[in-house]
This record gives sequence, C-alpha cells and structure tokens, in this order.
Amino acid sequence: MRADPSKALSSFQQAALFALRTAIGWHFLYEGLYKLRMPGWTQDGQPLAAWTAAGFLKGSSGPLGRLARVAVDAGMLPWIDKLVMIGIAAVGFSLILGLLTRAGCIGGLVLLSMFYFLAVPTTGMPQPQAEGSYLFVNKTLIEGLAVLVLLSFDTGRIAGLDRWWRDRRLNALALAAEDRRAVGQGS
Repeated sequence: MRADPSKALSSFQQAALFALRTAIGWHFLYEGLYKLRMPGWTQDGQPLAAWTAAGFLKGSSGPLGRLARVAVDAGMLPWIDKLVMIGIAAVGFSLILGLLTRAGCIGGLVLLSMFYFLAVPTTGMPQPQAEGSYLFVNKTLIEGLAVLVLLSFDTGRIAGLDRWWRDRRLNALALAAEDRRAVGQGS
C-alpha cells in the first residue's frame, strides 16, 4: 500500500496541492461546460454557432496534425467534438471533487498531451489569436506538468471524495478486525 501523502506532507504543502488541483479542475470544468452549453446567444440576442474543434484540428501543425486532419476528413468531427467536451468536463469534475483523482489526472494528461502535440509552438513569434510568444513551452505544456505533479502526489488522498472513501473503508476494516478480536477472546 502506498504511503499516505497527508502524513508525509506539511499542512501548507497539502493546501498548496489542493489549491492547484482545484484551480486546474475549475479550468477544465469551465472549458468543458462552456463548450457543452454552446450554442449560446450574444448580448443582443443573436444565436452563436455550436462549438467545434474543426478550426483547431484543420490548422494543427504538430506531430499529430496529419492524423487529426485525416479524422476530420473521415467524418469523425462530431464524435471528436463530443469526446473533447465531455472529457474536459469529466476531468474538471474529477479534480474539483477529488473523485477518481488518479483517473482524472491521467485523463487530463492525455487531453493536454493531445492538444500540445497537435500544435507544438515552434515559431517563437507572436501568433494571431494567442497571447504571448512561445517556443516549445506554452500554457498547455505547463498545465500538463502541473497535472503530472498532482498525479505524482496522489492529491485525491490529501483531500476530496477519494480520501473520504478511503478513510471510510479503513474505518470499516478496523471495526471488522476489532469485532474479530472480540469474538476470538470470547467476549
């Protein structure tokens, strides 16, 4: 059994990891829900088009770009759109609630890796519709490394429903062992 991170880390370290997990979870959750709720309406009441990954996928220039364009040309875009929207929201829920946190972190790493390798920043120059100038390291890569930190510290065991579930299970096992000892002693 793995060591309990809540015993190995200071309260400050636990709080920092919990805050990082919550912030990243919120980022994923909001992005997913926003995409799922589209179409929306403008301030003057005009409908907005439904969200789609079409532009990103068609313009992708990274190592996975060709594969993405083949998938779009094969008519898989509606499936890709739904999987991305639901996957992002599910990762967000997992990280915020601390529920199945390891699976949520792995899902987040898969999504962020896919996004990064679809559009690796190689120009080092400002890009249209992007803030900043990136050369290899961008916000997607940094967020991916932060999710890797969350996974390595198993932050669901620090705070969240994973910890609650684990503590509840351990308490039930301790009570069962105590009952067996009591029965074995003849009381």
